[in-house]
Parts: sequence; C-alpha cells; structure tokens
Amino acid sequence: MLDRVLNPATKAPIFGRDDALPAGWAVSAAPVAYPDAVAAMEARAAAIAEGRAGEVVWLLEHPPLYTAGVSAKPGDLLEPERFPVFESGRGGQFTYHGPGQRVAYVMLDLTKRDRDVRAFVAALEAWVIGALGRFNVVGEVRPGRVGVWVERRQAGEPAREDKIAAIGVKLRRWVSFHGVSLNVEPELGHFSGIVPCGVTDHGVTSLVDLGLPVTMDEADAALRASFEAVFGPVADTTPLA
Repeated sequence: MLDRVLNPATKAPIFGRDDALPAGWAVSAAPVAYPDAVAAMEARAAAIAEGRAGEVVWLLEHPPLYTAGVSAKPGDLLEPERFPVFESGRGGQFTYHGPGQRVAYVMLDLTKRDRDVRAFVAALEAWVIGALGRFNVVGEVRPGRVGVWVERRQAGEPAREDKIAAIGVKLRRWVSFHGVSLNVEPELGHFSGIVPCGVTDHGVTSLVDLGLPVTMDEADAALRASFEAVFGPVADTTPLA
C-alpha cells in the first residue's frame, strides 16, 4: 500500500500568506534556455528577498536537457553526450526537462508564509497532487523518494509505481527558487539517458501515457486552481525571460 495521499482541498490555503497578497503567475509561450531561466530566477529571488519585487510562479518548457542537483551521482548520467547537461543548485539528483513537460519555477517568500522547509515541500507535493486530482489521477508520495508517483495496475501483473512529477527547490534568504516539473506529454524515452532522481526500481509516466489526452493549457489550468487552494491567490504577470 502507498503510504499517504495528500489532499489540499481545504477551506483556506495551507501555505498561504498572512496578508493574502497574490503571487504573480507567468506562462512562457516559447521554450526557455536553461541558463536564461536560472539567471532570471536568481535575479528575481534576490529582488524578492530585498523587498524590490513580489512573488511569482513561472511556467515554461525547456529544450531537451539534463540537470544535476546537488546530490547527483556521476554514474547516474548514463548518456552524457545525448543532451546538454547543466549543474543545478536545487536539491535532488539528475532529472530531464524537455518539450511536453510543464516546469513551474516557484519564487515565494517563506518569511511571509512559514519558515518551515518540510511544510513547504509538503505544500508543493499537495499542489501537484491536487492538480492531478482534477484529471482523476491519484498522485501519491513515498518516504525516501522525492516527487509525486502514480500506482499502475494491469490484470495479471503486479502493481508498479511510476513518477509523474519531480520536485527540486532551493532556498536563499528564505526565498525559494527552482520548483516542480509535471510530465504532460514529454518523450519518455529521453529519461533513459539518466537514472531519474537516482531511483532505479521505478519508471516514469505522463498524463498522456496514462491515457489522458491532456493539453498543456489544461494542465496549466489545473496547476493554477490547485496552487490557489494550497498557496493562495495569483495574478497574471509577464514571464521573467
């Protein structure tokens, strides 16, 4: 049995701001190069910490690439020449980003919310799980395995668990950056060039792989509704790059 299912359906945001100010919500229409995204995130996080800018959630896609988190093991990069590889300051190990995957970079000021890293990560999990629930997909978390997982069953075969979303964040002066990635319709074969997040015993999946013809716009709408349930209101703004 899976250990726990997070349900963010509460009357008030579980990780909201005391002043209820909305976070910005930005969506990039074209793919964004990874170095450009990191530079924009770091600049915005610094501005938030200094009181010069407000919080923002930035939704985008990247060209195909691999990133190595601070815990990445060199042996988990199985095909180093396949796609560009970038070192990342986020938590976690190797992951893949590419077209069809919705990346959501989350720049929030935890001094205005809750200076509790565990609670923040749990809120990110609840956000993704709530978005999946809008498509009747049960997302779950497992101790020792970061991210959001789905249990898959077929007649005559043992149940298996596949990862549908990754989570990797960094905090600087209590402002977050990096964030989550949700597999909507990426090329799942691209994950074979790495050991995703250091986990060898489980696979990866996507909404489309689960038989759900979800568009990116539909995924974005689900992410937005779930974010507001977990973190509070948002307001449209322009992308960072």
